[in-house]
Order: sequence, then structure tokens, then C-alpha cells
Amino acid sequence: MSSGKSTVIRYRQAGPIAIAAALATVGSVPVAAENPWLLFIGLIPLAVLVWAVRSGTDAGPQGLRVRALLGSRRIAWPEVAEIAPNGRNRVFALLTDGTVIRLTGVPPRAVPQLLKAGEQTLTTEITE
Repeated sequence: MSSGKSTVIRYRQAGPIAIAAALATVGSVPVAAENPWLLFIGLIPLAVLVWAVRSGTDAGPQGLRVRALLGSRRIAWPEVAEIAPNGRNRVFALLTDGTVIRLTGVPPRAVPQLLKAGEQTLTTEITE
């Protein structure tokens, strides 16, 4: 008997980015304590920290969800015409309306796994 749960795979930004941003945020506290006008200095690494933790791509049978710092976009599989890596270790989705969207956090070697999570078939071999 099936539980009815679908598998969603989540791809996120690299952990070292989040660690560096967290350290920079903590390091900005003494500077801001000296002068309240310098409080904004801590906002920059804090924004990078939130971006590193939040941004990424989720893939499941219903489609893709691409997350950014402040928003997200859901893309159903029928809207995806092609998924392809480029030479810079990034993966992009070409939609049927011609829009190109970067799949944040997805490494090129993970494209077959991403398609499998979405119950899609791989039509060509992936090369890096």
C-alpha cells in the first residue's frame, strides 16, 4: 500500500557561503555597536545569509519550485521544454514560452536525479 507521499528533492546553495555570511554578520556587531549609523553594515551579510539558506530549487512530480531571496516561482513540468547545464557549472530550464530560468543550487551532475524526482525522462546524455 502506497503512502501517497511524493518525493521532493531540494537543492540549495553551498554551505560555505552561509557560514561565511553568518561569520560576517556576527563580525559586524562590534562595528554597529560603536556607531548606530553603521548598523546597515550588518544588513549586507545578513541578506547574503538569508539568500544562501533560502534560495535553491525543489523538484518533484508536480514540477519545479525555484526560490530566490524574496520570492519563488512554481513551474509545472509541461511548461519545461528543456533542462540544460552550461559551461559555468549552472543549470537552466528553457520554458515553452521561451523564458530561460536558472535552477539555483542544481549542479550539472544532478540533472538526471532532478528529472527522476519529477518523473521525467532523460532524452540526451549529460556531459560536463
